[in-house]
Amino acid sequence: MLEKEVINFEKTVIVGIITKEQSEEKLGEYLDELEFLTFTAGGEVVKRFSQKMDKPNPKTFVGTGKMEEIQYYIKDNDVKTVIFDDELTPAQQKNISKLLDCKVLDRTNLILDIFAQRAETSYARTQVELAQCQYLLPRLSGMWTHLERQRGGIGMRGPGETEIETDRRIVRDRIALLKEKIKTIDRQMSVQRSNRGAMVRVALVGYTNVGKSTLMNAIGKSDVFVENKLFATLDTTVRKVVIKNLPFLLSDTVGFIRKLPTQLVESFKSTLDEVREADLLLHVVDISHPDFEDHIASVNQILQDIKSADKPTIMVFNKIDAYKHLTIDSDDLITERTTKHYTLDEWKNTWMSKVGENNALFISATSKQNFEEFREKVYEAVRTIHITRFPYNNFLYPDYKDAVEKEEE
Repeated sequence: MLEKEVINFEKTVIVGIITKEQSEEKLGEYLDELEFLTFTAGGEVVKRFSQKMDKPNPKTFVGTGKMEEIQYYIKDNDVKTVIFDDELTPAQQKNISKLLDCKVLDRTNLILDIFAQRAETSYARTQVELAQCQYLLPRLSGMWTHLERQRGGIGMRGPGETEIETDRRIVRDRIALLKEKIKTIDRQMSVQRSNRGAMVRVALVGYTNVGKSTLMNAIGKSDVFVENKLFATLDTTVRKVVIKNLPFLLSDTVGFIRKLPTQLVESFKSTLDEVREADLLLHVVDISHPDFEDHIASVNQILQDIKSADKPTIMVFNKIDAYKHLTIDSDDLITERTTKHYTLDEWKNTWMSKVGENNALFISATSKQNFEEFREKVYEAVRTIHITRFPYNNFLYPDYKDAVEKEEE
């Protein structure tokens, strides 16, 4: 008889602040996302703390009164981990750890932890380890103070290398080694990419957990790992896909997220090279998520950072089967109508209709809704690029409708 597996989630509290740049509503969205990140990492959020401030406290991130409130709560409820929504400075992390006497993480640390769990290949593990070492280096002082030789007296005189200096040197050496290893792998990956010949390359990009891998499986009949958690995909998967008789390469890349740590963007440079070298981008959006417009802006910003914003792009609004809009009762004269109340048809008549030349598609990758329209759009876009590259191949790949008619005959 199979035994039931009991998963023990770590009790966690999350903390964020409301500032001039970050409203209460925006903080709520960020904390929702942080809670999902915590769940993905194996934690259970039991309480949220927030505070209105002009700017974060340089010593403890939040004010002293709020810090005492958190302190009492974690003692009374036996909470082992506190996660902050923004990146903490090494000094803040050291001060908060002393006050709370428990594990203190920030958003960056949490994302790195999830990445470490998800890394399958040697290359992904190397990239994650490099990002972790770069994050760890300035924070070592707060972790090793109990080993520093700061005491005077007999046997303690002379220069001597302190434990902290030894550890800094080890981490710096490790970073140098990992960078060399990544350079070697980058060269191998670029050779692999150049060996793929002149086939049209299409890359799936988008926020994390929008259904990129599900879409990859649906088009390419692949078996890429899919899970309703953040960062289920870490390693880039490339598959040869044929629509009608037109072959092209489709790559599934790592998902983006708001407040993505800079060291992650740097260490995942080669993974993002798949996006840089793509001929066509399929920007997948989870339209059922209330903040999908923010997600689009975040992805566009990262595409701008990696100099890929000007590539031909098809916007693919996924999960239309899960889309639900707010409604206003007919006798409700107070509630103001916002974009949260838009139906799918109303959304289609907004800025979405102006994305490229009819370049917005509304589909469901799981239930295959509007999938034929999606295949046609991708076929036509890939065909245009292919014919530009090989004009003499024009007759091989007819228009999508003509190809369908030929099949039917």
